[in-house]
Amino acid sequence: MGAVERPCPVKLIAGVISSSEIFSNQAEEKLVEAFGGIDYRSKTIDFDFTKYYANEMGTALKRYFLSFSKLIDPVRLAEIKIFTNEVEGCFAQRTPVLKRSVNIDPGYITDAKLVLASTKDYSHRIYLSKGIYAETTLFYQKNTFQPLSWTYPDYRTDAYINIFNDIRDIFMGQRET
Repeated sequence: MGAVERPCPVKLIAGVISSSEIFSNQAEEKLVEAFGGIDYRSKTIDFDFTKYYANEMGTALKRYFLSFSKLIDPVRLAEIKIFTNEVEGCFAQRTPVLKRSVNIDPGYITDAKLVLASTKDYSHRIYLSKGIYAETTLFYQKNTFQPLSWTYPDYRTDAYINIFNDIRDIFMGQRET
């Protein structure tokens, strides 16, 4: 029988998608207020892998990733996803249909994986609590992150994988101190 232990702290990340730099900057400020300082901000990347958000958020979407200096307990992922949904709601336009101006995808990085939170269930997702699920999106092997069969196309790209490798390097340095 294995001994039950507390999980190690993990590296909180967030992907921010928007067509408006103003809204993404304001959302980022709310994230900093809630989770503390940022120790990594990726370059902004065109988000053109899907038209999933086009009706709601428009076109010419951009995405960037953040990681936060303070490590977190992974059990907090559900509460963090609920908070990021509330932040998205702060910038939504209330026309006859709710339209978001910003999308925030929280997750975390460990030495072995990248985990994302979702409100949608599927065969590869595990229920956390409060209507939130988690999925391992990438796993770390042979000195880099690797995709799984369900990994989103953008998360399979070298640009994204390089970002997550950089964040993992920061995390590994934090664990050593």
